[in-house]
Order: sequence, then C-alpha cells, then structure tokens
Amino acid sequence: MKFLYSHRIQSRDGQGVHLDSLVAALRGEGHEVLLVGPAAYAEARFGGESGLVSVLRRVLPRALAELLELAYAVPATLRLARAASAFRPDVIYERYNLFHLAGAIVARRFGLPLLLEVNAPLAEERARFGGLRLKPLAVWAERFVWRRATWVLPVTEVLAGHVREAGVPAARIVVVPNGIDLEAFPEALAARQSPPEAEELVLGFVGFVRDWHGLDAVVRAIAEHRGPQRLVLTVVGEGPARAGLEALAESLGLAGRVRFTGLVEREAIPRHVAAFDIALQPAAVPYASPLKVFEYMAAGRAIVAPDQPNIREVLRDGETALLFDPADPGSLWRAVERLVRDPTLRARLGAAARADVLAHERTWAANARRVAALATARPPA
Repeated sequence: MKFLYSHRIQSRDGQGVHLDSLVAALRGEGHEVLLVGPAAYAEARFGGESGLVSVLRRVLPRALAELLELAYAVPATLRLARAASAFRPDVIYERYNLFHLAGAIVARRFGLPLLLEVNAPLAEERARFGGLRLKPLAVWAERFVWRRATWVLPVTEVLAGHVREAGVPAARIVVVPNGIDLEAFPEALAARQSPPEAEELVLGFVGFVRDWHGLDAVVRAIAEHRGPQRLVLTVVGEGPARAGLEALAESLGLAGRVRFTGLVEREAIPRHVAAFDIALQPAAVPYASPLKVFEYMAAGRAIVAPDQPNIREVLRDGETALLFDPADPGSLWRAVERLVRDPTLRARLGAAARADVLAHERTWAANARRVAALATARPPA
C-alpha cells in the first residue's frame, strides 16, 4: 500500500519521534511511504526547531502570526497535491496541526481516504496556554479537518471525547495510542534490577522538562529523605526547567545527586531508562498519550504516574504502576517511598508493565498494522 504522509512539523522532538517511528513501522510492514512537510524538518537536529519559525513567533503580533499559519495552507496544499499526482497514493495519512488543511482538501480532490492522527485539541490548548488571538478561526479550521477525515485517530479515549464533541461521529473515531519499538528494549535490558542491598537508587525522568512537571518537589523530597539508601535523580533530556532544578539542587547540597544528561540520541534512551530504579511521570496533560510511559513499560521499570483518566487507559494502579493523586501534593512522594522500601514491588510492577506491552501490542509495528487495516476499511455511513 502507498501512504502519502502529510505533516507540518518543524522540529525534531516528541512529535518527530512519533512521526519517524510510525513511518519506519509502516515501511517495515512492506508499505511505501512518501513524506510531505516543511523542509526544515528534514534539516533539524533532534531537540531543535526551525530558527525562522521561532523568530516569527517571537516578533509578530499573534493574530498576524496565526493568519500566516493559515496562509501557509496554500503552498502546503499545492505541494501535497503535486505529490499525490506523482506518487498516486492509496491513502493520505496526516498528523493534525492547527490551520493545516492540506490533507482534507487534497483527499477530497483525489477521492482518497484520509486518516487523521490527532495528538491534542490544539485550538483549545493554544487558547489556554499559547495566547491564541483568532480562536473562532482556529476552531473552524480544526473542525473542518476533523469532520472531513475518513477516520480520526486520537491517541487517547479522553481525546476521542474532544473529537466527538466537535461533531465527528463516534463510528469514525479509532483510538491509536503511542507505542514503542520492542527491538530497542530487549528482554535482557528490561530484566536489569538493582539488588535489594543496593546503596543507591535512581529516580528517572525522560523528556523535555518544564516547570509544570513538578520535579522541584522531587528534588526537595530527596533532600529530606532519611532512608538507608541514597537517592539520586537522573533527567534524560533538556528543557527550560533545568537551570532552576540545578540551582535548587545546589542550594540543598544535592549537586551530585541531580543529574542531567542533556539531549541524547533516540538510540541511547533504552540504556538510560534501564538504569532507573523508579521511573517518574510526575505530571501529564489530561488528554496526552505520554511516550515516556511506554518506554518505561518496555524497559520493565517501576513507574509512578498521576491517577487520571488518560493515564489509566495504559497503567493500572498496583498492577503495572503506582498511581498517585495529583491533587495531593505529598501523594507522589509517598508512592516513591513505598517503592524505595520494597524492591520486590519494584520488580513485580516492572515485570507486569513489560508483560502488558507484549500482551496488548503497544508497539509501533502493531499501530502500523491497525493503520493499514483502516486504510482499506469503509467507515459507517
């Protein structure tokens, strides 16, 4: 099958990981995939973004920037139409982005099915956090694309609710969460556990760390911990919260126990995660499918994560993770301390999380098979 993959990603970050992983999985299943998107994506390094886009967002009035985003739909649609004419795809697969109308328009013009991957309700998200100025226009653009897709593929059931509220029939919505590449997380790697008598335990976090993740509370709790084992925090990644966390650690006498790896290549992530004793998802937006959770599971780590609906779609409290009440400031650390004291529980939760990945096929390869099946399925009228 021939997939024309439409996207508007400018930077190589978590969304780039999703794109690259699914494309590789589709090709691994024997499908042809042609990527059509901004040239900046192909040139960006991991963790970087388009310099031009970054500058424009800083200097332009937000309303004007949003109009330019919508205007970009014209060259994007023309580029996708040319690709469709030359490539002759069987289906268009598009990663939804606000004001990105190309897939909906070209799919209709060429009579092709459109599979639309949705990772966030971006009109709502940007109105709340990004200072969206032209919200009615953004809502119209979002609904225009969502309603014209043959199949809408949100990453969580929570997000599926947003799509239904926008007027998309439930029968055309199929939840496809994030996944992992099992080959990157072999059984031998996942089996690694610190011995019960270990003098040091590693708490770990993977990703672009921001203040809202709440890792400052973890650093303070480590400073107050009086157990027999030395606790350290390893952050695999980068982010705007790094400087503040490092300063906090220094002030608490923990400079050597709060460690940042900085940006690392994707191939190195499994090795870093396997060095964790307790893997942290200290906060999550309410509709996300956090990629790090799947990595933690595949690596057989004991996970601490917030008890909220989108997380419960993947993790079960007391079975594959310990879930804490995000409304209770001390709840996260009580879960961590429970795991610190109980190496048997750490091993049991980690093994169960790994087994869950296998049992439910939480992999990119399985996602590629689901996507391919939908590409040939006729949606209900």
